[in-house]
Amino acid sequence: MSIDFKALYPKLINLLLDTVFVVDEFGHIVFVSDACEQLLGYSANEMIDTRILNYIHPDDLDRTLVAIGNVMSGQSHTDFENRYLHKDGSVVQILWSARWSEQDRLRIAVARNVTALRQADQTRNALYRISEAAHAAETLRALCDGVREVIGELFPESDLCLGFYDAAGSLLSVPDWIAGRSGSWIEKPVESGTAIADVINAGQALLASRDPARQGVGLNDLTQPEGANWLGVPLISRDAVLGVLVIESPSPGTRYREADQALLQFVATQLATVVERKRAEERLRFMAHHDALTGLTNRSLFYDRLETALRSANRNEGRLALLYLDVDDFKRINDTGGHEAGDQLLVEIARRLEDCTRETDTVARMGGDEFTVLLTDVHGRDSVETAVAKVYELTALPMNLEGQTFHISCSIGTALYPEDGMTARELLSKADANMYLGKRHAH
Repeated sequence: MSIDFKALYPKLINLLLDTVFVVDEFGHIVFVSDACEQLLGYSANEMIDTRILNYIHPDDLDRTLVAIGNVMSGQSHTDFENRYLHKDGSVVQILWSARWSEQDRLRIAVARNVTALRQADQTRNALYRISEAAHAAETLRALCDGVREVIGELFPESDLCLGFYDAAGSLLSVPDWIAGRSGSWIEKPVESGTAIADVINAGQALLASRDPARQGVGLNDLTQPEGANWLGVPLISRDAVLGVLVIESPSPGTRYREADQALLQFVATQLATVVERKRAEERLRFMAHHDALTGLTNRSLFYDRLETALRSANRNEGRLALLYLDVDDFKRINDTGGHEAGDQLLVEIARRLEDCTRETDTVARMGGDEFTVLLTDVHGRDSVETAVAKVYELTALPMNLEGQTFHISCSIGTALYPEDGMTARELLSKADANMYLGKRHAH
C-alpha cells in the first residue's frame, strides 16, 4: 500500500506536543501547528500572517532579535530560551530549536514550554536561598532582608510587604525598608476590611487588588481574581498566624494567578518554619543576656558593654560615667505589699531608668534591688549630676503597687572615667562605695 507522506506530514506535525513554527524572512508566521493554542492560547488561524515578535516578552526582545539574526546567518539554535506572552497575559518560558532554510527563505523552529520546569527550578532555588539566609542571619530582621532578595528574584516586577502579627495589639511589625534604616521596624495597625486583614483573619491566601494609596494593605473588593495585582499569603506555624507575606505590582499589566499563589505559599511555608526557629533562638539569646523580671541588660552583658565603652573611650580620649543605684528600704516594701509588689516595683524602676536615659546608654539590673547605668560620651561631672538629678526625680514619683501607693527613694553612687578609675572593676568599686557612703550620710 502506498502512503501519501506529503498529506500525512501536517497530521503528524499537529500530533506533536511541542509547537512547530515556520516564519518567513520578514518575521511573519506562515505556518504554526495546532499545539500553539495550548502553548500561547491562540489558534493557528489567529497567529498565521502575524509577526512572531508581537508575542515576545518586551524584556526579551533585544536578545531574541540577536538570536534570530544568528539563525538566519546559518547558525542552528537548539537551546535558546526566552519568554512569550500568553493570550491571557501570563508569561510562558519557551525553549527553542531553530534553523534557517536558505532555499525556502524560511525559519523553522520547534518550541517547547518549559515554564513549569523553570518554576520548579525557582522554587528549589528559593528554598535553598531561604535556608542560606536562615543559617547566615543572626537576627529575624536579617532573615527578612534575605527573604526580600529571594522574592525580588522570583517576582522581579513586584513590591514586597512582609509583616509579623501581634494578635494582642492587632499590629503588624514591618521591616522599615523604605527609609533604609538598618534593623529598624515599623508597627502598623491591621485595619479591618482590608485584604491583608482578610488573609490574617482567615489564615488563607488571597488574590486581590492593590491599594494605590497604601502599600501592602490591599483592597478586598475584587470580584474577578484574574484581575488581581495583589497577592497575600499567611505565615502559619502550629495553626497560629505569625504574619503575612504580600506581593503587589504597581504595573497595570501585572496579574497574579494561582501558579504565583502556589509559589508564594511554598515560600511562606518554609519561611514560617524558619521564623519560628529564629524567634526561639532570639528568645534564648535575649534570656541569656537580659534579666528575666525587668528585661534589662543583665550583669554579664553589662560588663561586656562597659569593657567595650572603656576601650572606645581610651581610643578616642572620651569620657563616660557609671551610676550604681539601689532602692532604699526595699525589704519594707516586700514585707508590706508582698513579693508581687516588690517585683512590680523593680519593673517600674527599670522603666523609669530607661525613660531618663538615652538610647546610647545602658541600664542593667545587677541583682536584687541594685541597678547600674552606663552613660557614654559625657562632658564632665556637671552633666553626670544632671543625669543623677533626673533619676532621683523620676524614681521619687509615687508608685501604685498591688493597689497600694508607695513613695520610695534611691541611693545613687557615681564614678567618672578616667578620673575615678581606668578599669571596669575600679569604676564599679568606686560607684558602689559612693552609693553606700551616700546612704550612710542620708541616715
